[in-house]
Amino acid sequence: MGSSWKLSTHYKRLATRQVTIGKWHVGGNAPIGIQSMTNTNTLDVAATLKQSEAIIAAGGEAVRCTTQGMREAEAMGHLRQELDKKYPNIPLVADVHFNANAAFAAARLVEKVRINPGNFFLSRQLERIANEQEELALIRTRLFELIDLCKTYATALRIGVNHGSLSERIMKRYGNTPKGMVASAMEYLRLCCEADFTEVVVSMKSSNPKIMVQANRMLVRAMHQEGMTFPLHLGVTEAGEGEDGRIKSAVGIGALLSDGLGDTLRVSLTEAPEREIPVAQLLARHFEQPRPVDIPERGITCIDPVHYQRRATHQVGCIGNAQVPVVMSEEVWEDQASDFVFQNDRLSAATGQELPLLNSWQAAQKYKGAPKAVCLNRYMLREEESEAILVDPGTVLIIMLTSSHPVGEARDCIQYLEEKSVKAPVVFRRHYHEHAEEAAILAAADLGVLFLDGVADGLWLTFTKGSAKQAEETAFGILQSTHDRITKTEYISCPGCGRTLFNLEATARAIRERTAHLKGLKIGIMGCIVNGPGEMADAHYGYVGAGPGTIALYKGQSCVRKQIPESEAVEALITLIKEHGDWQEP
Repeated sequence: MGSSWKLSTHYKRLATRQVTIGKWHVGGNAPIGIQSMTNTNTLDVAATLKQSEAIIAAGGEAVRCTTQGMREAEAMGHLRQELDKKYPNIPLVADVHFNANAAFAAARLVEKVRINPGNFFLSRQLERIANEQEELALIRTRLFELIDLCKTYATALRIGVNHGSLSERIMKRYGNTPKGMVASAMEYLRLCCEADFTEVVVSMKSSNPKIMVQANRMLVRAMHQEGMTFPLHLGVTEAGEGEDGRIKSAVGIGALLSDGLGDTLRVSLTEAPEREIPVAQLLARHFEQPRPVDIPERGITCIDPVHYQRRATHQVGCIGNAQVPVVMSEEVWEDQASDFVFQNDRLSAATGQELPLLNSWQAAQKYKGAPKAVCLNRYMLREEESEAILVDPGTVLIIMLTSSHPVGEARDCIQYLEEKSVKAPVVFRRHYHEHAEEAAILAAADLGVLFLDGVADGLWLTFTKGSAKQAEETAFGILQSTHDRITKTEYISCPGCGRTLFNLEATARAIRERTAHLKGLKIGIMGCIVNGPGEMADAHYGYVGAGPGTIALYKGQSCVRKQIPESEAVEALITLIKEHGDWQEP
């Protein structure tokens, strides 16, 4: 396939090979698949069965369970027998970390095994390795053993790389980076190709949507360069709960789906797993719908898909240049946070800045050289009269996105501006007719990528079936998820699994209730240490399950308190925040 994949103005699903997972198919011409993961103790087959059935009833097409060891692998076999009575077509996936033997056992019993290249082996196994060549030889030997079992039992494999759990060898060479994630995945994918094993799905996950998107794009390029067409499993790990978790997931997953990347997805929320399914279905359905547009198909050269760079613009008051993106609204209410509000044909800011909002180039001519906003669509952008206003240093462009493929529409506009050397800042405006909860998810999926790619200077959303305040909250949520503008506390909160030994949902709510006023603070809430310390590496504080009923607290990447009883841990976290001077009274 070569290395030709690039960003485009058109939507086209990436061609991948089809992988058979029991009676389910991922990739190729199969629809985008929906899955989730149980958070029960896998050894409790009855409880795991009940939760699996809830996932399936909600529309999940595959169920994944944590498989820490041989006992859990055996329990997966019993779970398979029970599911066969009602759901023989639903595949089971064993999620394995730190224990290759558990992967070998599970490969005989379930339809798919997920392994993490960062921890396929226990650290004590690697301590006996003298050098990198010996480590690679061990990986090759053991992976080939697993592949032989997968071939024998018709078991598929997921190579699941996590930003928070790269191997020590990869970390030393690349650091905890997208480049390291790709290197880790490609090592294992090359071995799968060498063994002539193609029933493989690959995933690149992070709790940071920007890193997740970069890593997946880089992986697609790397695979294309080597002629690989493995399907992609998408997900933003530790996305959190409520609207924040949904928006963060939609930003990362939507950014990739908008380019046709992604064959199956899981939305990771700190909620009951069946609640993830409607969000995943909405995203899949949104991008699988026909997306006819009258925009000419062309590659985008002004955006580097794997290296972030903010588009260079001139500055008009608080808009553009290196300033944080602005949020605009069209109504006024108490405690409004929007930077600009539209009223009386003007955009007015609390700072006193005002911009006349104009709908034609002729009207804009009257304000030549003065600050102004011009509201237009992509057709107006190319009108002959536009040139003088486009290069005017006082111009802000409000571009209305109206097509069924707003990402392509926006890129077409930005590409045109760059070709014409226009440096006017751009605020994107879009209207959604869905109910507010769905509109928030779709807006994040459609428009988050514009901020991940650094081409937007602001956002203006309106909802038909929601208030202006809800639209404003969504806009700020999108900017928070892309890390372009932090306006509230950020929670890196995992969905939980069978390794979690405390009530993650209740704990996340308790921590949020106590800390939601700490604007700009990042708090990690992790069920266990599998991905915990790594995924919350940029968090200021971390709350991590360390054992039955016990919690470890982190300051940055350092564990500062251990063996805290769960009943005392939330208060201990608050005390830790206060000790380091980051607490403010609500």
